[in-house]
Amino acid sequence: MSKNCRFAVAVHIAAVLALSGDEPATSEWIAGSVNTNPVVIRRLLSALSKAGLVRSLRGSAGGSLLARPPERITLLDIARAVEEDEGPALHHQPPNPACPVGRGIQPVLVRVIDRAEAAREAVLGTTLLSEVVTQIRAEAMG
Repeated sequence: MSKNCRFAVAVHIAAVLALSGDEPATSEWIAGSVNTNPVVIRRLLSALSKAGLVRSLRGSAGGSLLARPPERITLLDIARAVEEDEGPALHHQPPNPACPVGRGIQPVLVRVIDRAEAAREAVLGTTLLSEVVTQIRAEAMG
C-alpha cells in the first residue's frame, strides 16, 4: 500500500472509531466502510495501536476503540503512526555528473521536498481528528 494511501485509510479508520464512540468497531466492519480487505485494516490498526492512538478489546464483543479523545489526536499523529520514512523520491539511478543539470538537480530537489514536507507537517500537526469528524458530519447532512 502506498504511503499516501496508508495515511488516507488510517484517517478513515480513526474517523470511524471516533464516530463509533464507546462501541468497539471490528476490522471487518471498518473494512466495509473503507471498501478494502480486513487484513489491510488490521495492519493499520496495529500501527495505530503501537502509536497509542487505538486500543483493542478481545472477545465476542471485541473490536477497536480510540485510545484517547479525537480532540487529542492530530492528523500528524496518524501520519507518523502509519507512514514509513522513505525519504525524498529522487532518481532511481544517479544523474549524470558531467551534465550541469544532473550534477545539481538532487540537492535542489531535496531542499524543495524538505520545505514541502515541513509545510505538510505544519498543517497535519494543527488539524485535529475531531475537526475531520465534524466535517464528515457536515458533509453527511448537507
